[in-house]
Amino acid sequence: MFDPTRTFATAAFGLLLTAALAAAPMDSPEAPSSPSDGTMRVVATAYCQQGATKSGVTAQPGIVAADPRVLPLGTVLRIVAPVNQYGGIYTVMDTGAAVKGRTVDIFMPSCAHAVRFGRRTLRVRVIQRPNP
Repeated sequence: MFDPTRTFATAAFGLLLTAALAAAPMDSPEAPSSPSDGTMRVVATAYCQQGATKSGVTAQPGIVAADPRVLPLGTVLRIVAPVNQYGGIYTVMDTGAAVKGRTVDIFMPSCAHAVRFGRRTLRVRVIQRPNP
């Protein structure tokens, strides 16, 4: 059954988690990309806020939020390092106030998993950029 109080609490938790992780110190996300292998170093966080993304689709696994000046909506990327359960192909379908520069915010349906993910440095490779 739909519980608006629980939905609001989950959304508020997701926003607070993203803001707290964005404020934590970390390696500079503005580090240069590696031209030799075509990858880019990014800082990654995770969010669990359900609902519509900036592109209008519902948040679901395989979606990331990014700064549209760096990775525009519709960009398809692969997390290549470290290779773990989060490696794979993702599509930029969302943005966020705390997502600036070379940062991606990975959607996770579980808030507990998002908290455990924390803040990490990853390498991504852009597979496809959207048509202008």
